[in-house]
Amino acid sequence: MTAVLDRTLDGAYPDYLRCLDDADETGAIDIAVALLDYGVPADRVLLDLVAPAQAQVGEWWARNEWSVAQEHAATHVSERVVAAVAATVRPRPSRERIVVACLDGEWHALPARLVAEVLRLDGWDVTFLGASVPSPHLVSYLHRHDPRAVLLACALPMRLPHAFRAIEACRRTDVPVLVGGRAFGADGRWARKLGVAWAADARAASAVLATPAFDVPHGASFLDDAEYAGLVAARVELIDLALDRLDLARYSPPQVDATVADLGYIVDSLTAAVYVDDATLFGEFVSWMRTVLASRKVPLQTVGSTFDVMAGRLRDFPRARAYLRGAAPRLAA
Repeated sequence: MTAVLDRTLDGAYPDYLRCLDDADETGAIDIAVALLDYGVPADRVLLDLVAPAQAQVGEWWARNEWSVAQEHAATHVSERVVAAVAATVRPRPSRERIVVACLDGEWHALPARLVAEVLRLDGWDVTFLGASVPSPHLVSYLHRHDPRAVLLACALPMRLPHAFRAIEACRRTDVPVLVGGRAFGADGRWARKLGVAWAADARAASAVLATPAFDVPHGASFLDDAEYAGLVAARVELIDLALDRLDLARYSPPQVDATVADLGYIVDSLTAAVYVDDATLFGEFVSWMRTVLASRKVPLQTVGSTFDVMAGRLRDFPRARAYLRGAAPRLAA
């Protein structure tokens, strides 16, 4: 158990990080509940303690300073802290029902859970459906309960084409849609491309939800065109071409599996960039990938050769080819 030595969020933050490092669930809950007892608002405990600490955990994983097991343990502790705060502060709903869900295949549920709890604290009657909700099941749920709105969370920009299909499916139920998460860009640029309302954080989401008719669909400016369709069709071929250039005999089975997954992420991110017609999507992915791979001592020239192979195959795909060429210098940044 970890004692709270400071009654402020800034003072408690280092102790909270140590609890995550130690997987000290009891200590982390003690810190959060004590802050509530000291008068710190619950939404600040969630957004200014739990959320930034979890972001730091993600940075430690990306830099290979933490293992996947450590990240999972820390995430579990944070989830328990959120549950403890929710159990301690229990306002009665005074506003309409809101459904919060993660898109199918989206397993990063904690950010969406934080949004759901802050909305609940703000008086909304919130139903949180959790991670990876299949679109048909979500649509069925919306038909049955007819909420004020549905909030869709997505963390990975590579899943934007899938996100748009889910958005359109939800809209056909006549339930307004609001989206959030890193997938839509730090400034919501890709939400605007898809013609859907976006909120930067939980507080902004509550303000948007209080706005009448906030989800007025406007013309989406993404390019669901022949180049995008061709990339989808060529996905397996592009991965196989890249694999053929690697000396897989030197790889262990787990390394082969990881390599195939990484190549899939490259192709999917490139495809999503073409979908929204924005090179920055792929460029930001490459910068992130460089950090992850370099911290794991993966030779970045291997990634560069992969880009060359794919660009050679994509001679008739002008945007995809340009995005690959434009992102290559980021590998050496």
